[in-house]
Amino acid sequence: MSQHDKGWVLILGSSSGFGAACSKALAAAGYNIFGVHLDRAGAMPRVNELIQEIAATGAQVKFWNKNVARDEVRLEVIAGIAETLTGKAVDFGGLNLADENNRNAALTILADALQDHHGAVKAMLHSVAFGSLQPFVSDNLKEQTSRKQMDMTLDVMANSMVYWVQDLCRTRLLDRGSKVFSMTSAGSRRAWEGYGPVSAAKAALEAHTRQLARELGPRGILVNCFEAGVTDTPAMRMIPGADVIKGEALRRNPGQRLTTPEDIAATFVALMNPAVKWISGTTVRVDGGEDTL
Repeated sequence: MSQHDKGWVLILGSSSGFGAACSKALAAAGYNIFGVHLDRAGAMPRVNELIQEIAATGAQVKFWNKNVARDEVRLEVIAGIAETLTGKAVDFGGLNLADENNRNAALTILADALQDHHGAVKAMLHSVAFGSLQPFVSDNLKEQTSRKQMDMTLDVMANSMVYWVQDLCRTRLLDRGSKVFSMTSAGSRRAWEGYGPVSAAKAALEAHTRQLARELGPRGILVNCFEAGVTDTPAMRMIPGADVIKGEALRRNPGQRLTTPEDIAATFVALMNPAVKWISGTTVRVDGGEDTL
């Protein structure tokens, strides 16, 4: 087996934080990387540097700057994966991919195009951090979480994982031996200032993980969450009172440091060992013991 014959890993949220660290570590471990991210033009030089760093390992790498929560984007990315694997563009025959009524036909076309590439995606990581950090209740209605904000947060940070798994299973890019991971936090069961919508999304993500593990077990697909300890990422810095949370984590952690994205990446690489095939439906804490105290 040559250095990068281990297959492909799909990272949702690939351009920063946990996603970027995992992309680099998995590339160094011999995997090729598909990544989906959503960044403004000003951030693209940094993203392009990341892509170059991944490619420097000898890995193949393909990133899409698109919104992972949109149904048509999911189909477009899977079509791009198919083109990368087969060398042929997918012909949808003029189907409007944004029309929900065309989804079944589009997936049938994609499944046909990928019939010789079952299980090509060895793992998927859902590491998408975009949600409302408004309080649930405020005397100023404009400052409290709206229905639209709540629905968006749950859709982007939790439910979108299910929809990606559905379509990747339908096209059999995820197949026997594949693994699905997502990112949760201790905030799924704690009350932090302004964290309510995200906390709900993390709790939902853990529930989705258990259910997917139950349904995909017979197919030989493992599904787990990583629960990182408090980590200094761009997403963490957006949380109200982030400095207080980080200070408390430093005080409590037996290792006397914060978790890093590289801690998650190293754990991801370890769990990609083909011999690890009996862990599913669980939350894997990667926090140095922080949440036990």
